[in-house]
Amino acid sequence: MKRSTDRIFTTHVGSLPRPKDLVELYRDNSPDSTLFPRLRSAVAEVVQEQARFGIDIVNDGEFGKAMRSAMDFGAWWSYVYPRLAGYELREEEAKKGRGAWTFGSKERKEFAEFYAAEASAAATASQGGTSTARLYGLTCIAPVKYTGQAAIQRDSQNLKSALTGARVEEAFMTAVSPATLQILPNAYYKDREEYTWALAEAIREEYKAIVDAGFILQIDDPALVDIYDWWFSMNDDIAGFRKWAAFQVEAVNHALEGIPEDRVRFHICWGSWHGPHKGDVGLKHVVDLLLKVKAQAYVIEAGNVRHEHEWKIWKTTKLPEGKVLIPGVVSHATNVLEHPELVADRIVRFAETIGRENVIAGTDCGLGGRVHPQIAWAKLEALSEGAKLATKELWS
Repeated sequence: MKRSTDRIFTTHVGSLPRPKDLVELYRDNSPDSTLFPRLRSAVAEVVQEQARFGIDIVNDGEFGKAMRSAMDFGAWWSYVYPRLAGYELREEEAKKGRGAWTFGSKERKEFAEFYAAEASAAATASQGGTSTARLYGLTCIAPVKYTGQAAIQRDSQNLKSALTGARVEEAFMTAVSPATLQILPNAYYKDREEYTWALAEAIREEYKAIVDAGFILQIDDPALVDIYDWWFSMNDDIAGFRKWAAFQVEAVNHALEGIPEDRVRFHICWGSWHGPHKGDVGLKHVVDLLLKVKAQAYVIEAGNVRHEHEWKIWKTTKLPEGKVLIPGVVSHATNVLEHPELVADRIVRFAETIGRENVIAGTDCGLGGRVHPQIAWAKLEALSEGAKLATKELWS
């Protein structure tokens, strides 16, 4: 993994705005003969766009993960279940809809009116359906096994082809974490721990395929911190949360066995929805566990108003030798466009705290489906411009 040795490198978290026609192809369940050629050309286009807007470490925009409407932002994790055997649709559970996954949330009780309005607006905006809605009622009823070899090979080949001649530094691909995979209920394994180990074993195959293809693997694990509000906040059970999170770190490290740390970056966030996030657990409660993940780089939120202050944690928490931090310096959480000078200030703050060579400038979360495409690309341009300003200041 390259480091910011002579300038601040830029990257992002993963999801980028899909072309309208590609979304429509997914929405209409178009045949592979129609979908795949357009997917291949769309990946080529998005790589060139990232390079044009000054992004150094690029990806495929997660275009191989189906979005079925402009507001369908769940593809980053729902993509994987068609790549796993061991699940069946249970109609009674499907009738519950998303409610089957809800275990209670202190924030959603406190801001019930807001979340009711948000759910109504989202239903209106997502008339084409969502990737996650197709999973309602899906339940583990047999041994979990990875069956997505053809899909990950297709995605890898599309990105490899798109990189030909592209003026970028490196490329990454994203995959979901074992902790996040547990959102679908288990009716086969004896307990949650056994289910977790099985998921880790299965997803390892995708991790290895990404690294073997020559890309940096980014593991997306918002569940590691996001789960606090759903399970533990009602009783302010920090100890219980940390015990759960520590086990999830063990599970992801198990999935990473045999994969070099310098080919892995690990992303946490507190969920990308536009809400108050008052129930977010503080980074201070999990940072020591985060650093136990066998990755070289850690991708964290640092650009939104709920988590920007947490840069100060790195004054007292030593980033281990050889590790890299990828703080979000532009955010998916607002349509307001960050000024490049603000972006530079955020970068410099981290660089002066942990060392400039240990910082790569990133985004809080995926921009695809969370902000309008024009704003998403403008934010990446502001990211690039801010990194240039920070480079000038840090290397002057």
